[in-house]
Amino acid sequence: MQPRSAAAAGSDFPYTSRTTCYIEISDDGTVSHGTDAGTYERARSGKSRLFAVWPGNWSSDLFIIDDLDEYARAHGIIHDQARTGLDDHEHQVRWKLSPYETKPNGSYISIELELDCDCTIEDLKTFAGQMRHQRGWDIATSGGWGRSSGQGHTTYSLRVRRKSLT
Repeated sequence: MQPRSAAAAGSDFPYTSRTTCYIEISDDGTVSHGTDAGTYERARSGKSRLFAVWPGNWSSDLFIIDDLDEYARAHGIIHDQARTGLDDHEHQVRWKLSPYETKPNGSYISIELELDCDCTIEDLKTFAGQMRHQRGWDIATSGGWGRSSGQGHTTYSLRVRRKSLT
């Protein structure tokens, strides 16, 4: 039985689902797992093959990752503006302490943020990485975040390490 094609599943393939397990098999038969840039580079150069197990309700399916660039875009190895909503540039941001913040001296605080650069946040992990690089901010990515739109602008609610805000 041959593995199914991840590319054939199109946008329905869950590249970033927590339940998708990646398996890398190198030319020498070594088996490993992971989703880092090294995995992508080895598979792209032909030094290994990349597979994924997608668990279902009653069984799991094995897929070959045959669109490596889509895999890399999904994992943020290659920037994907369509997926993230974010240009790869210096973001123009305005922020203020959230009026709902109950512990303004806590390690992490809630802020309200607006982007003046016409970007939208569709992927918090990508935005957090860009802001860490650009401003040194430590944005929480494991918890909830939100957005509200009105009167021609969008406001994002985020949790940020208070000491990292500048």
